[in-house]
Amino acid sequence: MQGTILVGTAGQGILRSVDDGASWHRLGLKEAIEFDGVVRALAVDPQDPARVYAGADAGICVSTDGGAHFSRLPSPADGMTVWALAIDPRNPRHLLAGTGAPSRAAMFRSTDRGATWQRLGIEIPEFCRGVNRPRILSIVFDPDDGRDVWFGIEEGGAWRSRDLGDTWERIDTEASGITGGDIHALAILPASATQPKTHLVLTVNSVYTSTDGARSWTGEPSRARFDGMYYTRTVQALPGAEDALLIAIGDGTPGTRSRIYRSTDRGRTWAAALQHTPPNSTFWAFGVHAADPALVFAGTKYGHLLRSTDGGRSWFKEWRDFSEITSVAWTPHVAPVTAHPQSIA
Repeated sequence: MQGTILVGTAGQGILRSVDDGASWHRLGLKEAIEFDGVVRALAVDPQDPARVYAGADAGICVSTDGGAHFSRLPSPADGMTVWALAIDPRNPRHLLAGTGAPSRAAMFRSTDRGATWQRLGIEIPEFCRGVNRPRILSIVFDPDDGRDVWFGIEEGGAWRSRDLGDTWERIDTEASGITGGDIHALAILPASATQPKTHLVLTVNSVYTSTDGARSWTGEPSRARFDGMYYTRTVQALPGAEDALLIAIGDGTPGTRSRIYRSTDRGRTWAAALQHTPPNSTFWAFGVHAADPALVFAGTKYGHLLRSTDGGRSWFKEWRDFSEITSVAWTPHVAPVTAHPQSIA
C-alpha cells in the first residue's frame, strides 16, 4: 500500500507511517504541533492528498507534504483546542473548525483554504451538565450544497446553517423528537438511485435518521440494537458505496467492550463486523479515503489501531499500541517522513 497513515492522539501528537504500518514516527522538534501534544481532528483535502489539516491544542494546523510537517494557520482559534474539522467536498476552499474543552466551544470558518479565519456568531454556553465544558465533536457539509452545514456538541445539541454559518438553527428540539442534546456524530448521505438523501444524528445513546430533508426524524435506542451496548460514539460513510455506513458502539467511556457494525441500507439494519482481536476500549475514530474505499482504520480510546481491507467487514489489530487515539486519517500521498534523532544515554 502506498500512502501515509496518520494517527492523532492525546499525548503523542501525530504519529505517521509510510511503510504500511511497519514503523511509526512522531512529529519532530520545532513543529507547530508538539510531539507530545493533543491532536483531536485530522482532515485530508479531497482535491489535494498532500494537504492535511489538524485540529490541535495549538489551534488549526496544516501540512502540505502529506503529514511530514505541520505549520499553524493563524486564526482566532490560536491556543484553543480544536476538536472537529470539516472540508466542503465540492469546494475545499471552505473549511469549518470547532473547539472545546478545556477551551470555550466555538465555531470558526475559512473561505480561502485556511489562509484567513473568522469566529462565527453562534454563542455556546461555557459550561454544561455532563462534561463540564462542551466540545464540538462533529461538523459536516451537505455533499450537494456547501452552504448547508451542521455541527454537533457534547453537550449542546445539533445545529444547522443554510448560509455557510452566518445563521444557525437548533435541530434537536422537542418537536423533532431528538432528545438529550448530547451529540456525538453527524452524517449526510446524498440521494442514490434508490434512496433519498439521508441525515443521521447520533446522540450518546441513540441513532436518529431523517429521509425527508430533516423535517422529521425516527430514532432507536442503541442498547436495543447493538448487543446491549449504549455508548454511540461515531459514524462513517464509506466513499464509493452509496448506502454503506460504519458505526462504533461501546459499553461506556473508556469502556471495556466495543464493536463496529456495518449497514448496507443507510442505517435501517446493522450487522456486527468480524473483529479478530477484542479492542481494549470503545472505538473512538474512523479514517478512510476515496482513493481506496476498502481500506478503513479505526482507533480506540486506549490506543488500539485496527485495519480493515474489505470496507469494514473484518478488522485486524495493528502491532503498535498508541496513547489515546482521537483521530485517524489515510492519504494516498507518501509523506517524506524520516525518523528524528534518538536520545542517547
